[in-house]
Amino acid sequence: MQQETHPSILETCPIRNVIARLGNKWSLLVIHILAEHGVMRYGQLGREIPDISSRVLSGTLRTLEADGLVARKVYPVVPPRVEYRLTETGRSLVPLIDSLTAWAQNHMQTILSHRREFERRSK
Repeated sequence: MQQETHPSILETCPIRNVIARLGNKWSLLVIHILAEHGVMRYGQLGREIPDISSRVLSGTLRTLEADGLVARKVYPVVPPRVEYRLTETGRSLVPLIDSLTAWAQNHMQTILSHRREFERRSK
């Protein structure tokens, strides 16, 4: 008798699925930068985010491309030229990122104050 398999909650829950992909340290920042600049080459993106490693930037771009948020175009030249841009789906996310950024800016001092108070009480 074969056991029936069910998809995980991550696969079937839209919010968990999307947040799992976008909730890392770099994805929203890459989307934000591409929204500001339009089309960018890999090296340009790396210079805009100097504290991201090449491996992590490549992985982030691959994930965003796999989800249809970023388009990658390779030109047949030597050395290879690769450009990245947001897709229509990626651009539709920008107003949400802008809202989240504004919220974070408006509440950051309060959040930091609460963290310090929590840490003080936890000692």
